Amino acid sequence: MNIILLGYRGTGKSVISRILAQKLKRKLIPIDKEIARSAGMPISQIVQQWGWPRFREIESRIIREVSAKECEAVIDCGGGVVLDDQNIACLKKQGRTALLRADLQTLMKRIKNDPNRPPLKEGLSFEEEQKIIMAEREPKYLSAADMICDTTSKKPVVTAREIIEFFQMKSWI
Repeated sequence: MNIILLGYRGTGKSVISRILAQKLKRKLIPIDKEIARSAGMPISQIVQQWGWPRFREIESRIIREVSAKECEAVIDCGGGVVLDDQNIACLKKQGRTALLRADLQTLMKRIKNDPNRPPLKEGLSFEEEQKIIMAEREPKYLSAADMICDTTSKKPVVTAREIIEFFQMKSWI
């Protein structure tokens, strides 16, 4: 069974997924890196050149491919993977999800100066954009979550341990 990490930008998915893969001796599949590899360019360039709709098409194709062949992996999903219900349906065929969350102020501190995170909506302040996007995605995150971890003030290794313990308790790993 795959362990799938979901959550908004800056919740710690990439760091925690690496810890999980290492501790569990599993393959790590970072979806955003797979998208960039497939397109032959960084995400910021994909968005700049083709826009978010094309990025989401590539993301969905990668999700379908990974879901069809992977089992016993840790899958690090981009924050917007929940926007397409089919993405979640594909992922959950062979996996269970851990939703990572953090409060808005913490997320903004974590992502504010990252040049690899292109704006999701134009014409808004950074803070307005984060508030709107988080509010739009929150119901989708919650409906997709098999478990929820708040990463606001926890070290990534603690969150990884919580995920492992929860998945073991459920006999998913």
